[in-house]
Amino acid sequence: MSDTQLPFKVSEISSIGMEIEFQLLDRQTLKLKEGILELMEFYRSNPFVKPEFIQNTVEVISPVCHSISELEREMRILVTDVHQKCHSLGMAICGAGTHPFSRGMAATTPLPRYLRMEAIEGFTSHTQITFATHIHVGMQSGEEALRIMRGCKRFIPLLIALSANSPFWHGHDTDYAAFRHHVLAASRSYGIPPSFQSWDEFETFIAVTTRSGIFKSINDVHWDIRPRPHLGTLEIRVMDTQPTISDAMSLAAFLQALIYHLRASEDDEVDRMMPQALHQWIERDNRYRAAHFGIHGSIYDELFDIVLPLKDHYESTVESLAKQIRELKLEKYISHLGEKVIHTNNVDIQRSIYFNNHSLKKVVRKLVEMLDTDICNLPCINRKQNN
Repeated sequence: MSDTQLPFKVSEISSIGMEIEFQLLDRQTLKLKEGILELMEFYRSNPFVKPEFIQNTVEVISPVCHSISELEREMRILVTDVHQKCHSLGMAICGAGTHPFSRGMAATTPLPRYLRMEAIEGFTSHTQITFATHIHVGMQSGEEALRIMRGCKRFIPLLIALSANSPFWHGHDTDYAAFRHHVLAASRSYGIPPSFQSWDEFETFIAVTTRSGIFKSINDVHWDIRPRPHLGTLEIRVMDTQPTISDAMSLAAFLQALIYHLRASEDDEVDRMMPQALHQWIERDNRYRAAHFGIHGSIYDELFDIVLPLKDHYESTVESLAKQIRELKLEKYISHLGEKVIHTNNVDIQRSIYFNNHSLKKVVRKLVEMLDTDICNLPCINRKQNN
């Protein structure tokens, strides 16, 4: 038995939530701006808009929702309000995993937890300037969260490829689709999670790592996927920030369908449409390939001993999720995601603009415009925010 208790809050299986880390930019120069303290003057009592570790980031957090359509509505309301507040301060917000040309060091947000993290991380705490989309899905127990986490691990490369949106870094084309992961690799707690077989084993791990000083709490574990006991969720953290709310919702819909599928499957069930558990080194290399080549890349499928193109992996996975997509009424979201896969994805959009204009400022301007257009052109229910 573990020497600590880590109670898991029971959540409804339909519950879903999202956190998006947006870049704060100077509206004229389009450089990153450390503007969170000024922005937070509008949101002192609002639990859905928060600072992050670095001051050039604002995190927008949904309330607990019970469908993707509800999640979309809530996030549009929140992001629209943040967009308007930033505009009044001479700022813009931008959705991408990295900023294409900013080179400066980041300032830490002066909150106790973040200052402690800065002291631990040292120099790297000022260089890991990245932005992510996190999705929470409700779980009924810690055991269920770990079983679904084991299943989701197989799809980390596909999720990286589908969400890839960080090809540029410090003014350079990195030749990667999702360079954000390589920036974060310098940190001690990022990457693929272990495959815990029981909640007791997980509790023991948390007890040992906190007692030994590796982590102060479970909040310091930054794996690609992690259980969140006090929220009653499994948090999928591997995805880049998307340029639009529509893109973010399509990823949330895919994940919701996938998790409903995994929930209905047994650990030992062999689903021939999905890649099976891999040797640790192959897991790592598949993750690397996805970050490098994005949806145009491939991974190794150990079950069939083949190299599997990620586009084929996506299409076969969607086929196997057809029942969940239909029952959850996710067709329009999956259709949007498919358009991104088949025709043009966000990495291709960024690179095309740079190729045609030789200007990374125009790349950033396009990203800002994509969010502006997505907010302004699609319906959004107006609701007064708690400022």
